Amino acid sequence: MSETLPATPPVARQQPTYPDAEALARTLHQLSTLPPLVTSWEILRLKRQIADAVAGRRFLLQGGDCAESFGDATASVITGRLKVLMQMSLVLIYGLRKPVVRVGRFAGQYAKPRSSDSETRGGVTLPAYRGDIVNAAAFTPEARTPDPGRLLRAYYKAGLTLNFTRALVDGGFADLNNAENWELDFVRDTPMSEAYHDIVARIQDALSFVFTLTDEHVDDFRRAEFFTSHEALILAYEQALTRTVRNLDVPFNLSTHLPWIGLRTHDPDGAHVAYAATIGNPIAVKVGHETSTETLRLLLRHLDPDREPGRLTLIARMGANRVEDHLPRIVETVRAAGHPVLWVCDAMHGNTESTATGVKTRRFENIASEVEQSFRIHKALGGHLGGVHLELTGEDVTECTGGARGLSDDDLTRAYRSTVDPRLNAEQALELALRIVGSAA
Repeated sequence: MSETLPATPPVARQQPTYPDAEALARTLHQLSTLPPLVTSWEILRLKRQIADAVAGRRFLLQGGDCAESFGDATASVITGRLKVLMQMSLVLIYGLRKPVVRVGRFAGQYAKPRSSDSETRGGVTLPAYRGDIVNAAAFTPEARTPDPGRLLRAYYKAGLTLNFTRALVDGGFADLNNAENWELDFVRDTPMSEAYHDIVARIQDALSFVFTLTDEHVDDFRRAEFFTSHEALILAYEQALTRTVRNLDVPFNLSTHLPWIGLRTHDPDGAHVAYAATIGNPIAVKVGHETSTETLRLLLRHLDPDREPGRLTLIARMGANRVEDHLPRIVETVRAAGHPVLWVCDAMHGNTESTATGVKTRRFENIASEVEQSFRIHKALGGHLGGVHLELTGEDVTECTGGARGLSDDDLTRAYRSTVDPRLNAEQALELALRIVGSAA
């Protein structure tokens, strides 16, 4: 699958330190015996669809929570998230005139990289909160101590989320004839709602016309495919759920369809890249303005040695004020190396800032601007932007400012629920989908 990597053991960055090594070993052994969460044929189907997106025949929509919490594995949260993604994908399908690959940041997005291994408050220093798969957010020694048992809880919560998602999309939830039911209550009676309902009416009119001509319903309009993704951060968890599949020549990570490597762990000589190079999943890697040309060339060489369409997705996270200066260099480096990657824009992480009172937020206009600039840059270079990567929720949160309601810094105190990064609410996400359609025209 890849050329030989360095013989010295690669460094695994961003890993928790578990105080009980024996308990960790027992947990990992138990994980290795449990059923997979996804299948190899689902993974290969996603790889083919990503290859279609590379060729411009599909568009990838990747979205979900910045970091899932165990407490949010509920019917209402899962349904709300799916409603947002279904609404966005419907707008994109109608406006872009191409199928959308729906990839959720869920059923495994329980870990987060941190800038420091520890956190200090009032003279007390404790391990940093690394997501529910590792420890808890409460600032106490008990909560912050990495617990191997949380690896098992993450597995079961991911399975619960996947099972409910599959039941919904296979059971009529995704029927285009019922698209008006995807709307969340707090988004009604807004300009976004009016635009969405206009699109729904046009699509349903077209479906009625098809039904009149054929006298039968088309099953593809009654269901939708959803794939899962998460950052493959906690390597012990990912490796425990990596399995050899009969009749296939590479192992697969069967915890998710699309694992990705983050900016803090994409060192070409690091353990995350070494692991990703061995598996048959499509792989995504985040790159930023600070990613050097040499690092990029090595990542391409290690992760996509066969130059296989659908194998590698590059998720660019720059920031609205940097994308014009840095994205062209990265695109041209990849083109010169001859790798058929899917280009995706993460317009969230490069646009994070803090208010005067220290609240972490993102401005909607900056998010939209980075997406729009990315479309223009790829087009000017003779290529195309093939997808977006977003942090969003179906809850009525106020974490990102701006958008149609003009949320201000003062509004952030009303419903700020994220424990890590700010997310778009459903109305802002739908508005962004409409801006994407306009940018791609």
